[in-house]
Amino acid sequence: MRFSAVLAYARAWLPGRTTVDMRERLRAVCGAAIGLFVTAVLCRWLAGPLESAVWLIAPLGATAVLVFAVPSSPLAQPWSVIGGNTLSALVGIACANWIPDPAVGAAVAVAAAIGLMFTTRCLHPPGGAAALLAVLTHTTQFSSALFPALTNSVLLVLAGVAYNSLTGRRYPHVQVAQPPRADARFSQADIDAVLARYNQVLDISRDDLESLIQQTELESYKRRLGTLACGDIMSPSPVSVEFGTPLQEAWALMHDKRIKALPVTDRTRRVVGIVTQADFFRQLDLQHHEGIAGRLRDLIRATRTVVSNKPEVVGQIMTRQVRVASADRPVVDLVPLFSEGGHHHIPIIDGEKRLTGMITQSDFVRALYRAVRPEN
Repeated sequence: MRFSAVLAYARAWLPGRTTVDMRERLRAVCGAAIGLFVTAVLCRWLAGPLESAVWLIAPLGATAVLVFAVPSSPLAQPWSVIGGNTLSALVGIACANWIPDPAVGAAVAVAAAIGLMFTTRCLHPPGGAAALLAVLTHTTQFSSALFPALTNSVLLVLAGVAYNSLTGRRYPHVQVAQPPRADARFSQADIDAVLARYNQVLDISRDDLESLIQQTELESYKRRLGTLACGDIMSPSPVSVEFGTPLQEAWALMHDKRIKALPVTDRTRRVVGIVTQADFFRQLDLQHHEGIAGRLRDLIRATRTVVSNKPEVVGQIMTRQVRVASADRPVVDLVPLFSEGGHHHIPIIDGEKRLTGMITQSDFVRALYRAVRPEN
């Protein structure tokens, strides 16, 4: 075995980095202290004068870790806590009564408790400890499952609901079905298919998993596209026309260069508008399809007379309000323009506001593809 493989295996035993800040850690620590204190005081009061009576079970410490440190975990939800601890305690008590050997009883109790928690959808790790504790302490009274196990669990859950809600954590962490998005790269059915194939218990709710995937994708786009400027993906030195360029000349440029838009500039190369194929067709009567080609030829043909009743130059049909972007502007800023604004061509200007390039939807899609392709 190679040394690198041994080293990689050894690293697998080390803990991963904690991703929460000190504020969240203190929130969990204080929550566990307050929750257990309240539960202990109330249960000791309920136990009455019997000082020897058990009024707090040890597995509740593990339950507190889940309820206050990871309240979004499916294993920490109210039914998981109450059902997991109570049903497992019942299983442990039954094994303590019916299996004489503690070693066999402990193994059967924990295994049966896990199976029962799976069946009743209340998988809760401290439940295994509750079953084991009943066997090791040879607890044979089934009432112990109601007090202290059930009572402890209910009180701690109520403390968790109050504390987590006051400190900005959703508890119970009810799964919220996200409405399907038309532009989503994956669907809820895709997540279900992957989870079914993975076939393991994940300590994260399904809606949180979906949200994390979506936010990770968005963060990836920002990281990859955020370093790109418009000048990095634009088509430099674009073909342009001026206000007085004849329509026939502009149409010929579009046809020869196989482009659908031409920025219109003044003599200093500053953008004053944009003319597109749509601007040409807007001058035609499109309600009647017959003879469109002939009407287009009539439109772009120069009039020989001094006075004309139709447009003759680009400036008469161009779109005057045109969106432009500077060459140093981040490409990610153009997403709303292309996806929601209905723009297909964005002229790019330099520091002196002169035309220096053009970004089309094709340029933008090409940049997006480079950002998300697997080799990146």
